[in-house]
Amino acid sequence: MKQILMSACLLGKRVRYDGGDLPLNDRIVERWRAEGRIVSVCPEVQAGMSIPRKPAEIANGTGNEVLSGEAVVVEKEGDDVTAAFIAGARIALDLCQRFDIDIAVLAESSPSCGTTTIYDGHFAGGKIPGMGVTAALLKQHGVQVFSQHDVAAVNELILAARMG
Repeated sequence: MKQILMSACLLGKRVRYDGGDLPLNDRIVERWRAEGRIVSVCPEVQAGMSIPRKPAEIANGTGNEVLSGEAVVVEKEGDDVTAAFIAGARIALDLCQRFDIDIAVLAESSPSCGTTTIYDGHFAGGKIPGMGVTAALLKQHGVQVFSQHDVAAVNELILAARMG
């Protein structure tokens, strides 16, 4: 059975920087849970960051630039937390490799998990096109990354794989 890596906050776990969650109330996700298909991850927490924690954004780039050393992840007060974000991304990649996962559903706009947009690094709510650190690392290693808004498309991929 094909497993899916999923952001823990989307599963109702209170792991977001503000101690909250971002639960998906979706029949498809509930079926995946019942089937034992989901592997949950919060890269930031699994890398040792606290709940709650200070807001963090990528400064001057995207997850790809963080991974190549051209950008950093900083907290609102300016503390560099790049190492923790990279460590969390590696933990997520390790889970994908250990469980032969090639699809991830991640929380959009997060500096870790954003798949098409992330916050712009100015802590004013602005967003830019790009991926978070975890999403970028997973994609670099062949994992297909999707946001919580793409659950139906992911389900179609799984159904197509069953038929093929």
